[in-house]
Amino acid sequence: MGQFFLILLVFFGLLIFISAFFIVKQQTAAIIERFGKFHSVRQAGLHLKIPLVDRISGRLSLKIQQLDVIIETKTLDDVFVRLKVSVQFKVIMLKVYDAFYKLDYAHDQITSYVFDVVRAEVPKMKLDDVFVKKDDIAIAVKKELNQAMIDYGYDIIKTLVTDIDPDSQVKEAMNRINAAEREKVAAQFEGDAQRILIVEKAKAEAESKRLQGQGIADQRREIARGLEESVDVLNKVGINSQEASALIVVTQHYDTLQSIGESTQSNLILLPNSPQAGSDMLNNMVASFTASNQIGEVMKEQNRKNKDK
Repeated sequence: MGQFFLILLVFFGLLIFISAFFIVKQQTAAIIERFGKFHSVRQAGLHLKIPLVDRISGRLSLKIQQLDVIIETKTLDDVFVRLKVSVQFKVIMLKVYDAFYKLDYAHDQITSYVFDVVRAEVPKMKLDDVFVKKDDIAIAVKKELNQAMIDYGYDIIKTLVTDIDPDSQVKEAMNRINAAEREKVAAQFEGDAQRILIVEKAKAEAESKRLQGQGIADQRREIARGLEESVDVLNKVGINSQEASALIVVTQHYDTLQSIGESTQSNLILLPNSPQAGSDMLNNMVASFTASNQIGEVMKEQNRKNKDK
């Protein structure tokens, strides 16, 4: 019986001895209390405490933590909007005591300050300004939190407005406005493009007309030059200018008739002004044709004489 108690005593002694040692993980702080009173803060590593006298009251993480707070508030133009504010904070290593004993629920405290700042800043802005100036909101939240939480052993690293979500009807209206603005710009560009096409087409037509007119003028110039040369040739064989002009007209008349006759589907209507005028025109054409035959005979005789010489 005595041996059993001895074994039991040794077993409890080992348990007490082992419980005297404890390990604190990296980036963690352990709070040691002695008889219910704060004794010390232990950092990462292996530590020793007095069994049954000292106890680990709690542990605090020294890592950077993030708290996401969702706030619904109203803007200056009476639009309800939901914001998501992310607060990054950590416990100050030298103020572990304040962080552990001064606040029971640090997250609730931070959330309250975020609500207070956001609901004070956003109602001063219109909805469009909330999107543009979200960094200003984040800075205001960080400034207020730093002033409030530094005394409690917490350091606010960064605050971010990560989401701005207006009411669904407001978003639809904003999308419609954006679509209308884009359509307006598109219509302006299309109008400019059509105007450019019209201007360029007009320029092209003007240039075409200019070139066409220049071509007609050159054509007429060459025709006139050819007629002048024809008259000079006829004058050299003894035909005066009046007779030469009549001959050229008759020749062009027959060339025209020949061109019309080449097409099987062409119709020609000759309408003289009067019978006498038609008769005169026919007589003149016959006379001109006869003169052209005489000229041809004269030119053949001239060519024959030149060959004989």
